Amino acid sequence: MDRLRAMQVFVRAAELGSLSAAARSLATTQPTVSKLIAALEASLGVRLLERGPARMVLTDEGLRFAESARRLLEDYEEAVTDLDQRTREPRGLVRIAAPVALGELKLHPLMLRALQQYPELQIDLMLEDRFVDPVEERFDLTVRIGGVLPPDLVARQLATWPRYIVASPAYVQRHGRPQALEDLARHAFLRYPGWTDDVVTLRSAEGPVELPITTRYRINHAAALLDAVRAGAGIAFQPCWMVKDLIARGELVRLLPQWSGPAQDAYLVYPRRRRQPMRVQVLQELLAREIQAL
Repeated sequence: MDRLRAMQVFVRAAELGSLSAAARSLATTQPTVSKLIAALEASLGVRLLERGPARMVLTDEGLRFAESARRLLEDYEEAVTDLDQRTREPRGLVRIAAPVALGELKLHPLMLRALQQYPELQIDLMLEDRFVDPVEERFDLTVRIGGVLPPDLVARQLATWPRYIVASPAYVQRHGRPQALEDLARHAFLRYPGWTDDVVTLRSAEGPVELPITTRYRINHAAALLDAVRAGAGIAFQPCWMVKDLIARGELVRLLPQWSGPAQDAYLVYPRRRRQPMRVQVLQELLAREIQAL
C-alpha cells in the first residue's frame, strides 16, 4: 500500500465528508477510495470512519488522525517546495478558475506567456462564471469578481474597477449623446441578469446619486453583453478593464465621463495552507501583478 497516497485520500474524504466526493475531486472511483482507506485502517489497527448508507462519519480516532495527517502532508508538500525553490524552476500542475470574460480576454494570453516562460509548468485554466469552491474542486487559485467571500478561504483583493457608461458610436449617432445625468432615463440599457432592479447608483466627485433607468435587454454572459453594446443595441455599464482599449481605439464612446457605475472588485481566492508550492506562488504573484495593472 502507498501509505502517503492513502493518507491523501483519507484527508480529502474527511474534508469533503463523503467518499464519493473525495473520489470525484481526486479523479478516481469510490471503490478505490474505500479500498485505500480500508487498507490504511488495517495498517493502523484502528477504525477511522463509520460508513452509513447516506453518509460517512469520522470516529474520534479518525478526527485526531485527520488533523495529524493533514499536517504531515503539508510538511511533505513544503519539503517538495523547498526542492523546487533550490532548483529555481517551477514545475508541475497549477489549476486555476476564473470568470469567462476576464479569462478569455486577459488571463488566457497571460497563461500562454507563463507557459513560455516556465517550460516545466502545466496549467489547467477553467473558465466559469459560477462560484468555484477551490477546496472541493481542487483548484490552487481562483479569480473571483464580486459576491460574498467565503470566510474559510484566503481572499486577497487585487483590484477595484469602476464601471464606465459606454455605447457604440453608431448608437450615439442614432440616439444622441446624453449631456446630463437625467438624460440617461430616456435611453435603453443592457445589463447582466444579476441586476434585477431598474435603479442604479452612479458616482462622481460630488458623491453618489441613485438614478432610475430602463433595461431593455439582459444576458448572463459578459462577453456577449459587450458584443451587444458594440453592435449598438443600447447603453451599458462596463468595467474599465474590459472597455478602456476599445474607447481609446474609438470603437466605444464613454458617456458622461465624470460619472461611473457600481465598482467591480476582483479577488484571488485560495485554500489556507502554511506555504504554497513554488509553482503556485509564481502564478499567484503573476496574476496579482497583472490584474492590478488592468
